[in-house]
Amino acid sequence: MTAPVQELASRRRPPALDVAVVGGGMAGAATALALARAGFSTALLEARAPAAWDAQAEVDLRVVGLAPSSVALLDDLDVWTSIRKARAAPYVHMHVWDAESGASIDFDAASEGRDLLGHIVENSLVQWTLWQALQSAGVRVICPAEVTAFEAREGRIQLELAGGETLSAALLVAADGAASPLRRLAGIGTRGRDYAQRAVVAHVTTERPHQATAWQRFLPGGPLALLPLADGRSSIVWSLPEAEARRVLTLDEPAFLDELGVASDFRLGRVIASTPRAAFPLKLQLAERYQAERLVLLGDAAHAVHPLAGQGVNLGLRDVAELRDVLVDARAAGRDIGAVHVLRRYARRRRSADTLDALGFDALARVYAWQSPALVAARGLGVCVLDRLAPLKRRLSEHAAGY
Repeated sequence: MTAPVQELASRRRPPALDVAVVGGGMAGAATALALARAGFSTALLEARAPAAWDAQAEVDLRVVGLAPSSVALLDDLDVWTSIRKARAAPYVHMHVWDAESGASIDFDAASEGRDLLGHIVENSLVQWTLWQALQSAGVRVICPAEVTAFEAREGRIQLELAGGETLSAALLVAADGAASPLRRLAGIGTRGRDYAQRAVVAHVTTERPHQATAWQRFLPGGPLALLPLADGRSSIVWSLPEAEARRVLTLDEPAFLDELGVASDFRLGRVIASTPRAAFPLKLQLAERYQAERLVLLGDAAHAVHPLAGQGVNLGLRDVAELRDVLVDARAAGRDIGAVHVLRRYARRRRSADTLDALGFDALARVYAWQSPALVAARGLGVCVLDRLAPLKRRLSEHAAGY
């Protein structure tokens, strides 16, 4: 496959487009590809092209658990086969347990009539594969590019780019991340909270195999997840208070491996080796609205959630699928794809779904932060009851899968 053609922002003014997507991460690249495949003239604007993914390089520390709904979208975009063959780890079980109460809950693909629960894949692999598909789909890639201003007028939205170029489209999609400059320029606020935590990430080798299982233990300081990698190792995502995360990052390797073994309850035996560690801050952030005149928010620009449920990227890809379907329906009905009532349909559906999920994850984080013996006992009882209620547990699993 060949990399997409990159165009400098110094080119002459192009003809009007159907959609301009700003932000070339997973959600933005998937949006541009999905809309181009659906027949919309599309441009993707990004400040920095992704580095080429290399199968010989160390596995990216940032991994995502792709739900079946996300896999279905990527397959529909003709990129999933390449991702799966390159390096993807399917998992068929999930075991979640509480360090304080000892209560646990298990999810199993076979018992739910499915082949698997999901795949663990590197963020960089997904992004790079999407970028590789952009050119053949007819997406105009403008990189490097920076949007300095935009204005909706005369049935279009006009973008001003750094360097003086202008670009017009019927619709502008802001997929430019949690800090979203476009969201700020549109005057859209956010609400949420800082968890005062960091997620420490690394890839580790353990005594026992991961058994194609996603393991998650809720500890007083935050959850620890061990996610199966294709090479037999596990990727850890360990949510810790800020000060504790800084301390863990400075431990020498033997001390880190010992502490991680204790934190994981030695569920996979001793932790034998680890890659260098990294960390990123955790927060809950929801945009107050998902649309402005001829503009919609999508992915992290619209919502940032706690990683305990591993659903952040999946929510963003569900945004992509919803926007594509809304725009295709509008075009079939002869409507302006950037009209307020068209964008309101997308915004209403996705903001409602994203908010419910984000607040659900937040509630779960709060429940597992309970420390009093009575509340811990109540939490444990609730988990045990849920594990025995097969229909409800199946509903939760299906929701996580995107069904």
